Amino acid sequence: MPDRSGKRKTREQLSRRRVPELGYYFIVTDTKETEQNYILGLRNSIPKELQEKLVIKVCKTRTIELVSEALNMASLQPQYGEPWIVFDRDQVKDFDQIIRTALENGINVGWSNPCIEIWFSTYFGSMPPYQDSVSCCNGFAEKFARVTGQKYEKSDVAIYKKLCRHGDEKSAVKISENKLEEHIRNCINKPSEMCPCTTVHKLIAEITIKTENKDM
Repeated sequence: MPDRSGKRKTREQLSRRRVPELGYYFIVTDTKETEQNYILGLRNSIPKELQEKLVIKVCKTRTIELVSEALNMASLQPQYGEPWIVFDRDQVKDFDQIIRTALENGINVGWSNPCIEIWFSTYFGSMPPYQDSVSCCNGFAEKFARVTGQKYEKSDVAIYKKLCRHGDEKSAVKISENKLEEHIRNCINKPSEMCPCTTVHKLIAEITIKTENKDM
């Protein structure tokens, strides 16, 4: 098939052209500043004409109510066809049940076990075997300081920009996907038992792939 100049497009160009365009997303998270600031940074990084397609809602509520909040938003704003909830394992009770309920109701889940910093760590090339939030946060803070020369603050509004500047997002996605597949190969299927692990990379990969290919 020729392009506007009359030249025939290559198979690679045609394949890239078939990447679906960015749909309307809404992302629900709890009151933790870290997740909120990271997602807002993601939204601010994409082309301005697409930013309105990402709606971030922070619920000042218990984690278990994130699913009901996402379902409520889905009913009120049906144009947002890609609903997500983002939260940590941390000390959350019924972690597996929350994820299962969300998926059964068509809500995508970006979870991290033990906490979001395990996903942040992959930007710097690895997913260390932290088993609890305290060691994960402290370990990441040390790595962040070594790599960036700055102190890690959970309330840092520029965290997404800094991770992308000093780390490698595409490598982070690959590391996270490999770790998830490793757990599954080892017959570990409960998110609460997949530690360390995360699925936040699925959301990031989906959005970045679609925005990078929007002009193809």
